[in-house]
Amino acid sequence: MGERRGVYKALVWEHAGKGPLGRWENNIKMDLEDVGCGGVDWVKLAQDRDRWQALVYAVVSLRVP
Repeated sequence: MGERRGVYKALVWEHAGKGPLGRWENNIKMDLEDVGCGGVDWVKLAQDRDRWQALVYAVVSLRVP
């Protein structure tokens, strides 16, 4: 993924203040822990579309009643 692409910029963007982005990133980290992937570099994981999609499906399946 090129560094000039919008998706890449969104993944690596550093948010200066406290707000929704911090909570969003924390939610990603908690979801990774829930599926046994705690400590994984989620930015690199998100760049692998197939692995990221499998992870998203795993997390979503945990949330389905």
